[in-house]
Amino acid sequence: MANEIWTIKRCLEWTKEYLAERGEEHPRLSAEWLLCAATGLARIDLYMRMDETLNAAQLETMHAAVVRRAKGEPLQYITGSTQFRMIDVTCAPGVLIPRPETEMLVEEVLNYLDAEVLSPEAAARQRVELPWNDEVEEARKAEAALADERATAERRAANLTAADEAALGGDVLGSRAYAEELADREAEEAAAQAAEAEAAEAAEPELDEYGIAIEGADQETASAQDAASPAPAEPRIARVLEVGCGTGCISLSLAWERRGHVTCTATDIEPRAIDLATKNRDALGLTYDEVAFSLTNLVSSIPREEWGTFDVLVSNPPYIPTDVMRSLPHEVKDFEPDLALEGGADGLDIFRRLLNAAPYMLRAGGLFACELYEGALDAAAELCRQAGLSDVRIVRDLTDRPRIVRAIVTEPKQRI
Repeated sequence: MANEIWTIKRCLEWTKEYLAERGEEHPRLSAEWLLCAATGLARIDLYMRMDETLNAAQLETMHAAVVRRAKGEPLQYITGSTQFRMIDVTCAPGVLIPRPETEMLVEEVLNYLDAEVLSPEAAARQRVELPWNDEVEEARKAEAALADERATAERRAANLTAADEAALGGDVLGSRAYAEELADREAEEAAAQAAEAEAAEAAEPELDEYGIAIEGADQETASAQDAASPAPAEPRIARVLEVGCGTGCISLSLAWERRGHVTCTATDIEPRAIDLATKNRDALGLTYDEVAFSLTNLVSSIPREEWGTFDVLVSNPPYIPTDVMRSLPHEVKDFEPDLALEGGADGLDIFRRLLNAAPYMLRAGGLFACELYEGALDAAAELCRQAGLSDVRIVRDLTDRPRIVRAIVTEPKQRI
């Protein structure tokens, strides 16, 4: 194979046929993924460069990848990555591969945070009397008075005829001249006053419907408003606790998509998962303060002083019922970790433990959200109700199957 000329086109067609013969469900898509990983090209670039020849290193990589895929190994383990919502996630054997259904779990959490935690609470806003309001009103009145005086003077001047001037002598001429001079002077003063009022209006910041200056006001305006109304509360930082983080895709997506507004604490019992999640965090440029990963069993490592401080407890726990495990596809059953898949007889073993922990970890009004096996959602919802949680809902996935249970903790608990 290495001694022959293998173009991208030839390799793509050969790989597609080879995988199809071995039962690959989507052979062309798999061939494209593998070629992209071997060449470093995007899928669209493959079709723009069909006549390019693969070098020896690319052929060797491609050959090894095709052999692994033909044995049923997941593409994400072979290529080493997958896309999850807005981020690229590194994948590795021993750690569960992120699924599209879990993207919906992130969406549910974001919707809750946006509506209940991150949005400022609606508050009655009263009109603030700005300091220049009285000045502008006084200027307006002064301008109107000057206009009235000018009109009166003009009427006087207009009513004096030449005969009146001759009969009354120079005093009349003086009166008319005075009237004209007064009219001119008043016109100039009115124009100056109007210019000052216009300047004041131009300097006046734009007001909203409540009479409050919007962004862009000058420093004096801002200071006046600050003195007249209380300073807005500091924006709240949402706190999320994730149990069973795997690649870290849930916590990393939450912190990435609401950066600066969400911090996450994420746990896992598998050391390989913590190592991989940490690498994914570092690759995104997120910090430990934004997403902290901890090797522990469920919530055992959470300090007592942090109990009851989280806004969300979210998890994609092991949830496949034991009997269903035997019927999983080959590439899942034989390659992905059982520890991250099997959830006991009804798939709810870990869920029950999380449900027990939720009232201790969450504040009042906090969200508890889990992705679960489609046949277990009704039972999970009932368990939430029995535990005293409120607003219990079942969310369906993209294939219209029940997939997520979410509920609100109304009465937090404290252990003595």
